Amino acid sequence: MHFRFQRLKQLAQSLLKHLWGSSRIGWRLARMSLMLCAGLAIIATMFEDRFIYYPVKYPQGEWDVSNPLAREGQIVPGIEDCYFSTVDGVKLHGWYCTPKTRTGRELIPVSTQMVLLWFHGNAGNITDRYDMIRALMQVPVRILIIDYRGYGRSEGSPSERGIYDDARAAWDYLSGERGVRPEEIIIFGKSLGGAPAIELATTVRPAGLIVQSSFTSIPDMAGSVIPLFPGMLLRTKMDSISKIGRVSCPKLFIHSPGDELVPFEMGRRLYAAAAEPKRFYEVPAAPHNSTWMVGGKTYLEEMRSFVESCMPVKK
Repeated sequence: MHFRFQRLKQLAQSLLKHLWGSSRIGWRLARMSLMLCAGLAIIATMFEDRFIYYPVKYPQGEWDVSNPLAREGQIVPGIEDCYFSTVDGVKLHGWYCTPKTRTGRELIPVSTQMVLLWFHGNAGNITDRYDMIRALMQVPVRILIIDYRGYGRSEGSPSERGIYDDARAAWDYLSGERGVRPEEIIIFGKSLGGAPAIELATTVRPAGLIVQSSFTSIPDMAGSVIPLFPGMLLRTKMDSISKIGRVSCPKLFIHSPGDELVPFEMGRRLYAAAAEPKRFYEVPAAPHNSTWMVGGKTYLEEMRSFVESCMPVKK
């Protein structure tokens, strides 16, 4: 995830350091500091979509995933392109990924019951998640990962209401056209994707919800970048902190104190506001985009444990 708010933060810190580092600090400097913060707040509200969403459109990205390299016995994703439409008529694209193992010259599907419905972060498109998809095949689990409107091969332009509609369309496609039972679907929201994941989980009944490296709300994120930021000026809310308590399914929260983009305390606040059953997995010293890599084997074991705990009981 690459919040463009980070650029404002760096500018604000640089200018404030210069001002307050002067030999004499008086009310003029204080007023200038407030004016600076106000100016940055105005810029952020005028161009908020550009600071929140950072889509990369097709053909940018590595789209040739039809013949994955694999050693004998290695599990890799077999990927199908899928298309479906939202309630407001936007055509979306995603990948439906099935774990397969190399046996001789063939890729044989691996038996797995659960499906991960994945909503990714704000930068790039689904191709940027290919390495993580390969890693999660080891769980094993099937994955439907989609590009929001305006990303990758999906039509339209992103907005808060829009990505909520995108999430619901993905759920309907998975549970309808693909015929996957709700009790076999785990919703997974990473970073920005935590917002549509939590929103969706308040309206459907999934087997579980995973929220990784996500925030409490967009105004909170803006306030962490620009001190005293007037969050009420933002149209985009993504108020996950007020919604998470209404999610009744089992929940797994993943975050790292080393996250340089989304404060660790936001992940802890989401966890604290959530109802049981829930668990929190802390990955030490992991940058925002490297949580799964730093977590390594332990990360995959935690994911496997949660997925298995969400499996429906066989009668």
